Amino acid sequence: MAIDYEVEYNNRARVPEHPQIFERWTRDGAAYRDEASKEGRAEIGLKYGPSPRQTIDLFKPRGGQKDSDSPLALFIHGGYWRSLEPSSFSQMARGMNAHGVTVAVSGYDLSPQVSIGRIIEQTQQACLFLWKRFGKRIMVSGHSAGGHLAACMVATDWKKLYAAAPADLAPVGYAISGLYDLAPLLHLATNADFKLDEAKARRISPLFWPIAKGRMLDAVVGGAESSEFLRQSKIIADGWREKGVETRYEAIPGMNHFTICDPMTDPGSAMTKRLVELAKRT
Repeated sequence: MAIDYEVEYNNRARVPEHPQIFERWTRDGAAYRDEASKEGRAEIGLKYGPSPRQTIDLFKPRGGQKDSDSPLALFIHGGYWRSLEPSSFSQMARGMNAHGVTVAVSGYDLSPQVSIGRIIEQTQQACLFLWKRFGKRIMVSGHSAGGHLAACMVATDWKKLYAAAPADLAPVGYAISGLYDLAPLLHLATNADFKLDEAKARRISPLFWPIAKGRMLDAVVGGAESSEFLRQSKIIADGWREKGVETRYEAIPGMNHFTICDPMTDPGSAMTKRLVELAKRT
């Protein structure tokens, strides 16, 4: 049977209550920024590049521990590389902050103003900004388009970009509901924005990137997501494992493409505990 790619990859149509979820994200993000700012634990709008969206919001744990004592994590938001903003995801730092992890939430320019390849490059620059600031390796997490970008960061050879950085600057990733083989985007109406052909899609698909042995990636997806999104997480876990990467695939029962993020806000969730465990491995 032919795959209906528009149906499989249109998550907003699959989750009709997504406007309410987005409104909740905006409220919760603002509330956590306010809470962390009042406690002196937040630095908002750090510039890592020239455009208005090239910013990082930094959330530190309570307790006044030294930066040198805190593992460092990055969260990259989704929105099909075309929408949303980091301010709606500040609350994704809450769970890890409660366990002593410093969390950066990064932004990037959006398609069609820039290409997906350029968004990858901007996210690499965000990671290098954090390296120059903290001098530590980063556990990279992300949702949807951010899951794709997180995988790209794990597979990056950082020495080629910045000689003073370790080759494994981002050795560990936690990718939520991501896309790793972008060939299906060629079948979507939104490719009018992405302007991909087969060669371009393959070039920006982390599934096909060379990757050093010893890296780690969790590929996590909602059990209620489309068969294509389940497949995308499975192929990166299986494909990278064959290349010597320590991978883990998990489909979380009952979670859709948007509710899958919610456990990150809960310090006691299994997802948060796994993220903290991974952050400590950097």
